Amino acid sequence: MQLYNKLSVKERAALIEEAGKERLTLSFYTYAHILNPQQLRDDLFIKWDSLDVLGRIYIAQEGINAQLSLPAENFEAFKNHLDSIDFLNGIRLNIAVEQDNMSFLKLKVKVRDKIVADGLNDDTFDVTDKGVHLSAKDFNEMLANPNTVCVDMRNHYESEIGHFDGAVTPDVDTFRESLDIIEADLREHKEEKNLLMYCTGGIRCEKASAYYKHKGFKNVYQLEGGIIEYTRQVNADGIENKFIGKNFVFDDRRAEKISDDVIAKCHQCGDPFDVHTNCANDACHLLFLQCDTCKEEMNNCCSTNCKEIHALPFEEQKELRKGQSNSNDIFKKGRADHLPYKKDLRNIFEVLKTDKIK
Repeated sequence: MQLYNKLSVKERAALIEEAGKERLTLSFYTYAHILNPQQLRDDLFIKWDSLDVLGRIYIAQEGINAQLSLPAENFEAFKNHLDSIDFLNGIRLNIAVEQDNMSFLKLKVKVRDKIVADGLNDDTFDVTDKGVHLSAKDFNEMLANPNTVCVDMRNHYESEIGHFDGAVTPDVDTFRESLDIIEADLREHKEEKNLLMYCTGGIRCEKASAYYKHKGFKNVYQLEGGIIEYTRQVNADGIENKFIGKNFVFDDRRAEKISDDVIAKCHQCGDPFDVHTNCANDACHLLFLQCDTCKEEMNNCCSTNCKEIHALPFEEQKELRKGQSNSNDIFKKGRADHLPYKKDLRNIFEVLKTDKIK
C-alpha cells in the first residue's frame, strides 16, 4: 500500500508529458472538526493517488486546505469521492483561471496543527462567527463605498504583483503578522467603518473575519471564494473587473493573469515585470522578481555572489553548503538588502491613514 510519493519531479513531469492528457488545477478548503487527521490523510492519499492527483494538501483537526491538479477525465470521479465524505459534500472547488499541466509534480498530503499558520488561539473566540460573504458584484459595490476600508490579507510578495484597485496592501511577510497590525490601525474605527477583506481563495479571510468580529469590529465583510472565485464570476457574468495585475498562486505557475496591467518591477533593474523566480543558487533560493534581461545577465541568480557560487561544479557547491543552515533569504521573499528595487519598507498603513480614513 503506497502512502507517500515515490517519483522524482523529473520522473513525474516525463510521465505527464508522455500521457498527453489535459489536467485541471483547482483548490478548496473547509473548516471542520476532524477527529483523526492521520487516518483521513492516509485514506485521501490512497484514493487520490489512484486518480493521479498531484498537489499540496494540509489536514488538521480544524479542517482541510487543498491545492492540486488531476487529469480532467478524472474530475467527476474525484468530485464523487469528495461528495462521499460528509464535511466535503458539495464543497466549492476553485478552478484555476489559467491551467498548466505541470502546476504540481508531487502528491503531498500532510497533517499539520493548523491548515493555515495564523498563530491564533482558537479557544479564545468563536471561529464560526464569520463575516458576511460577498459575491463579485456585491464586493465591487462595497469597494466603491467611501465608508469602506478594503484590506488585502495576503503577504507583500503576493500583493506586489496584483491587488484590488484602492485596497490597502500591508507590507508584511506573514498572515499572522498582518492580523494585529490591522486591528491596531483600525481600532478607532471599529464601529463605523466597513472592513472588507480578500485573499487568494478565501481561507485566510475565514479565520480573520471571525477574529476581527471577536475584536469588536461591527461591519466585517469578505470576498467569497477569494480572487479565484471573483475572477470566475467576472468572466462568467460580465462584471467589471476591479483587480489589477496578477494573482499569486502557490504552485509552479506562480501567478494567474487577471488583467493586462503590470504593476510590479524587476527587483534588480527596476523595469516593469511581474514574474517571480527562485535564485538558482540552492544555498539561497530567494524568491524575487527578475526580468528576462537580468535573468540572462545574472544566470538566474539574485546577486553576484550567488552567480559565482552557481557557476561552480555541483560537487563544490555541495561542499560549500556542508554545515551551513539555509539562508534567511529563503523566507524573506524578496526582502534581501542587495535587491535595489525590492518593495520599499514603509509605514504599513500610511496610505490608509492619509487617504482612506478621514
